[in-house]
Parts: sequence; C-alpha cells; structure tokens
Amino acid sequence: MTDAVIVIPARYGSTRFPGKPLAQLWGKPIIQHVWERASQSRLCSRVIIATDDERIAAVARGFGAEVAMTRADHPSGTDRVAEVAATLTAELIANVQGDEPLVDPAAIDAAVEPLLADPAIPMGTLAAPCEATAELMNPNIVKVVMDQAGFALYFSRLPIPFVRDSHADTTKYRHIGLYVYRREFLLGLAKLAPTPLEEAEKLEQLRVLEHGHKIRVVIVEKASPGVDTVEDLGRLAATLLPFG
Repeated sequence: MTDAVIVIPARYGSTRFPGKPLAQLWGKPIIQHVWERASQSRLCSRVIIATDDERIAAVARGFGAEVAMTRADHPSGTDRVAEVAATLTAELIANVQGDEPLVDPAAIDAAVEPLLADPAIPMGTLAAPCEATAELMNPNIVKVVMDQAGFALYFSRLPIPFVRDSHADTTKYRHIGLYVYRREFLLGLAKLAPTPLEEAEKLEQLRVLEHGHKIRVVIVEKASPGVDTVEDLGRLAATLLPFG
C-alpha cells in the first residue's frame, strides 16, 4: 500500500436522478458496488465515502464503509473531495465517482502510478479509445487530446481532434472522470475561481490547464459504464451480470 486514499463523493440531490447512490443494482445500492470495487485497489490504503446526506451515510456505514460528512453547499464533487482531503495527511487523493458501479480497481491503480513515479506530476486522470462515432459526437461524453508525453492538451464536449484529411489515422479518446491529485495541489485547486474555458465547456478539469498545470492521462482499454439516469440503471441491470 502507498500513501494514497480514495474518496468517493456521493450526494443525494442529483437533478437527473435523485437518490442515485442508494438506487438498487443487483441487490445492492450503487454506492456499495463502487466502494467494494474501490476497496480492491492495490495502491490505495483507505476508501472514504464523502456525503452530506444522512441517508447515504447510514447505508454506507451499514455495509462497513468509512464515511466523512461534508458541507451541503459544495458546487462540485471536487470541492467535496477537497474538504475531506483537508482532514487527511495522505500524499495522494483519488477521486472515484460514486455512480461508477463497475469501476475497475486496476484502472484506479493505473491513474495513481504516474504520480508515484514522478513527484512533479500534480494530477492524473484516465482516457479510453472512443468505440463508436456516436461516442465521439455525444456532448455528454468528454473527449481529450494529449501531447507526446501523455499530458492533456485539451478536454472538450466536441469531437477533437478535427481530422481534415479522411485518410489520417488518429485515435480519438474519451475522458474517464477519475482523478488523482497531490493533496496540496487539490486544496489549492479548490480555492481557484472558475475559468473562462471551464465555464464555456462546463468541465472543471479545464481550470487546471488554464492555470498552466499539467494533467497526466493514462490510457486504459475501455471505460466502465456509469449511471447518470434511471434509464442508464435499467440498461446496466439488463445487460450485465453481477460481479463477485
């Protein structure tokens, strides 16, 4: 184990799917699936569920999770994770989304590893190849382009890069919203005001790039299906089998 902690932000009041963390999937609440998968990480020594809702906290404690109660007025999951990080001493903080019941523990470790290897890297995340044109064109699926060293150049809801010549062989990548931060960097990031590109695209990670910081992007084979809506939950329950 390393000096890394996973924090799973979980709020009850989602506008598209209220109570989503407690929705049942394969006989367990979604948040329990996330916690169980995150707990299989080889590189993170601790997993904390961060919530402002006593209903989520009670269920999480019931299945054995460590819970941190946070303020209710956070504008984003990043801010909720930062509040918890301020109480910790760990060098690295991994932000694992609370609506990813099939999150791959190996993917969490893959995002952590570059920050362990290079103390100059302040933040890391994941990406996977786009599997279909529909993904590339979907504004709800964020795309990312990287430099030759694997650091993010830009994130966008539009398909990037634009390929002018049809014969050009350029792999398109979708961003996976799992982040790893150095603790002090995360605390500083949470204090920064939103930036113009961030507000235009509604993507928090652009705040990092606009302030001149680097985000290391690790490529994994594929993105795990998340749950944004009730319809997503139904599709997931119908098409995939429970895991052990």
